[in-house]
Amino acid sequence: MALMSMELLAGPPHRVVVLALDGVYPFELGIPNRVFPLVPGAYEVVTCAATEDRTVATDADFTITVGHGPEALESADTVVLPPYALRLIAAELSEPVRDALARIRPGTRFVSICTGAFTLAAAGLLDGRPATTHWALADHFRKLFPQVDLDPDVLFVDDGDVLTSAGAASGVDACLHVVRSDHGSAVANRVARHCVVPPWREGGQAQYIEQPIPDEGAAGTGATRAWALEHLDRPLALRELAAHARMSPRTFARRFQEETGTSPGRWLIQQRVHRARHLLESSDLSVDRVAAEVGFATGTSLRQHLQAAIGVSPQVYRKTFQAAGVAAAGGA
Repeated sequence: MALMSMELLAGPPHRVVVLALDGVYPFELGIPNRVFPLVPGAYEVVTCAATEDRTVATDADFTITVGHGPEALESADTVVLPPYALRLIAAELSEPVRDALARIRPGTRFVSICTGAFTLAAAGLLDGRPATTHWALADHFRKLFPQVDLDPDVLFVDDGDVLTSAGAASGVDACLHVVRSDHGSAVANRVARHCVVPPWREGGQAQYIEQPIPDEGAAGTGATRAWALEHLDRPLALRELAAHARMSPRTFARRFQEETGTSPGRWLIQQRVHRARHLLESSDLSVDRVAAEVGFATGTSLRQHLQAAIGVSPQVYRKTFQAAGVAAAGGA
C-alpha cells in the first residue's frame, strides 16, 4: 500500500530489480517490495531469477516462480541481492549467475543484504572497497575475499554505487538508506513509520553479538542516551554521561559498548551528524549555526565529520536534498 499522503514524484520510476538466487531467504527477498513501493511513483520493483525458467528454490520448504528472467537485469537502475543459504556460498559464481550479472549496465547501483555480499565479492565488484556482511560470517568472508575491506561492526556500508548490509533486518536499514539518499530524510522517515521500524537504528552489529547477561537489576544506558539526544548542543563529556547514568566512567563506557556496539564518543558523533543532516535538509540555518545546534565546535568540525560519514560537504548535501524536495513537490 502506497503512502497516499506523499506527493507523487515526476519522471519515470527508478527500476529496482531484485535478483533471487537458489537458497534465497524469503523474509529478506520481500524487503525491497515492502519498502520501495511506499514512495508513490518513485520506484518500480520487480523480481527476477538467474535462469530463464524463473524457478527459484528458497531456503524454506517451498519453491517460487518469480515474474521475470535474467533479462530484467538489463534495464535495472538498482540491483538488490537478497541473502541465500550458507551451504551455497562459494568463492566463484556459477555460470548462470555470472551470465545474469553480465547483463547489468555499467553505472547500475548494487545493494546486497547479508550473504548477498558474497555474490558481489565473487563477481569482483567489492575488490579494494569497503563492505559488510553478517558479523557471524566475517571470518569466512575474509578467507574467501581478502581483497575486500570488510567491516563487520556496521549495519551497512554505502560506497556510492555499491551498498552492502548485514543480516536479516539490516536489509530494511539499507533500503531506507537508499530512499533517504534518493529523496531525503522526511520521505524515508514516513516510510519507516509505515513499516513500524525506526528510521535510523543506533549503533552497529556488535550490539547483537551474544553478550553475557547483565546482573539482574543492573542499570542500562538507555535513559542517558535519550537525555543526550535532547542536549546534543552541549559538549557531553564521558564523565557527565556517566554521572547522569549514576555509574563510573569506566562502567558506563563498558555498558554502553555492550548495549549499542559502539563507544559513547563515536555514538555522539553519529547522532550529531544525523541531526545535522536533518537541519541541512529542513532549514536555512548557516553551516556554523547547524554545527552549534548539534554540538560540533565549529563549522569546520561539522564539515570534517559529514565528509567522513557520507563523503560530501554540508553545502553539497543541502543542495542535493533541497533539490530533491523541490522535485517531489513539483510532481504533485
